[in-house]
Amino acid sequence: MAQRRTPEYTLELFADPKTVKDVVRGVLHFIFFHRYFPTIRPATIDVLNLTLPYVPEPELENTIDAKVHQLSRQLSSTSFPNSGGRGQIAVQFFEKRRRKAGGLGWFGTKVSDDVCWETWRLEITLATPRTESEQQKVIRATETTLQKTAMKVMAIVNQNKDHVPPITTSETNPFPYSIVLNPKIGSF
Repeated sequence: MAQRRTPEYTLELFADPKTVKDVVRGVLHFIFFHRYFPTIRPATIDVLNLTLPYVPEPELENTIDAKVHQLSRQLSSTSFPNSGGRGQIAVQFFEKRRRKAGGLGWFGTKVSDDVCWETWRLEITLATPRTESEQQKVIRATETTLQKTAMKVMAIVNQNKDHVPPITTSETNPFPYSIVLNPKIGSF
C-alpha cells in the first residue's frame, strides 16, 4: 500500500510591526481551534476588525506566545538581513502509532511513533510604512488578508477531513503538535 502524502496548507499573511504578533497569534489560535480536540471552553479574540476563535489552554497559549515573540524579534532584527521582512512559522499535528514489530520496548513499555498527519505553514510578510497614509493602507491590507486567511482555513477544515485520524486514546490531547519557526522546505 502506498503511503499517503501528509497534507500541507500554506497561508500568506501580511502585517506591519505593530500588528504582526496579534495577526500571527490570531491565525495560529484559529487553526488550533479547528484541530485541537480536547474539551475546551471556546473564547474569542479580536484582531483588527475581526473576531476569531481562541483556545484558552495555558500550555498552548505559552507555546504560541513564545514562538510569535521569536518570530517578531526575528522580523524586526537586523541580524537576519536576508529575511527581507519575511518569516515562516509552521504547525504540525501528529498521531501516535504503535510500532508493529513486537509492540513493546525496554521493560515492557509500549513503543509508538509520532506520525505527522497535517502541516500548516504561515508565510509572513512584514510591511514597514513610512507615512500615516501608508500606515492606513497597510492596516486595510492586513485586515483584508486576515479575513481571506480565516475564510481559507474554514474552507480547508470543512473540505479536508478524511486524513484526520480517529481518536484512539483517552489522553487529554490525543494529537501532539509542534510549532516550528522558519522550517526548512521539505524538512517535515
